[in-house]
Amino acid sequence: MSDGCCGTTAPLEAEQPMSRIEAGELPVVVIGAGPVGLAAAGNLAERGLDFLVLEAGEQVAASVAQWGHVRVFSPWRFNIDAAAKRLLEADGWSEPDPEWLPTGAELITDYLAPLAKLFGDKVRLSTKVTAISRLGYDRVRTSGREDVPFLIRLDGGEELPARAIIDASGTYFTPNVLGASGLPAYGEGEAGELVDHALPDVLGADREIYEGKHTLVVGAGHSAATTLLALAQLDDTQITWAIRAGSASRTYGGGAADALPARGALGTRLRAHVDSGRIQLLTGFFAHSVTRRGDQVSVVSRDPSGAEQSVTVDRIVAATGYRPDHSIASELRLDLDPILGSTRQLAPLIDPNQHSCGTVPAHGVDELAHPEPGYYAVGVKSYGRAPTFLMATGYEQVRSVVAAIAGDWEAARDVQLDLPETGVCSSNLAEAQEQRVGLATGISGGLLATPLPLATVGASSDGGGCCG
Repeated sequence: MSDGCCGTTAPLEAEQPMSRIEAGELPVVVIGAGPVGLAAAGNLAERGLDFLVLEAGEQVAASVAQWGHVRVFSPWRFNIDAAAKRLLEADGWSEPDPEWLPTGAELITDYLAPLAKLFGDKVRLSTKVTAISRLGYDRVRTSGREDVPFLIRLDGGEELPARAIIDASGTYFTPNVLGASGLPAYGEGEAGELVDHALPDVLGADREIYEGKHTLVVGAGHSAATTLLALAQLDDTQITWAIRAGSASRTYGGGAADALPARGALGTRLRAHVDSGRIQLLTGFFAHSVTRRGDQVSVVSRDPSGAEQSVTVDRIVAATGYRPDHSIASELRLDLDPILGSTRQLAPLIDPNQHSCGTVPAHGVDELAHPEPGYYAVGVKSYGRAPTFLMATGYEQVRSVVAAIAGDWEAARDVQLDLPETGVCSSNLAEAQEQRVGLATGISGGLLATPLPLATVGASSDGGGCCG
């Protein structure tokens, strides 16, 4: 402990570290048992590295379960990690129809749950990480820091040591605010249960909440589009859609020319509902204040020029995207880009001002590294506020990171993303599947995405993106 006050020149004493050998024998801890976290576990298992997966939810892929009713845009063959597939097939698992567009629930039951079952008690559910540090070291102490294990504190009071940390905890439970300019709208917190975040189960569990009511959907991404199309199927339901942009052309996308038919159908149908008046579109809408009036809520927009418009509704769906929460790692040495909240090395590769999800290049351990050796945020959390995340990119991230942890730097730096040149679906896939199960829809915010290099829809400042 330092015994000096202001002005001391004595170096900070380092607590006695564990030896390199002892630290190296500890497990790699993966935070989050979603698709990318379990892919990391699969890669660790293949390399024979000890690991532990900590999932805050009560089930595997708890965040995915929140949108289990939603069908994604990309077929099974682009949603399964290579290492996970090898492990599952060795256990007798049969891959689902590679051309089928799964729902979130199908992702869990047909892929993620069987994968987690292979790992047994190495996957711990209902285990929330509240803080990460170095054993005996706060963020200030340097000497010997890289030789000691990480210390992981859990909400139940337990503490665990770790050799390295792969943080795949995602961003689903830290949505962006409803208000414009990155700030909460005045009164937003007081609206309570009248504001839902992206992708409520409008046609299922939440039907009674929305049927016969007036709903305002805020956001220009595919999450908003999915919810709007579901609301349009409810009788006697008034729908208002608010976006900041001057037109909805970015949300509509490429229509019939879209390389992903399911995504193109989404935009085409949404445009038809707006053109017919079924959905009322408000453009240039910058949510400034929210006032609850009994069972209704009034939202006032104030644009940058000061012009106002308002709407009073029964319910709000804030499909405004997500942002990362790095608070659990506040005692680690992170080098975060001041704009996106990703690493500085990754930021220019994923900047939504310059890239759509289809133009983000493959990247790995070097772009994900922080000044804190052995800590890596991966998956959608690694992208910060950028909505350009691809599932396939997340799988390549963890393959590279695990190779580096194993000391195989040649493999770690050989990052590749094997993507098709002309889309991921046959031209009639969406139409054929729709006849069987209904319109294929998708989600934004980076939870699942299509590995498509020729995406025709750009990222949206409202939190949506092309990554559906």
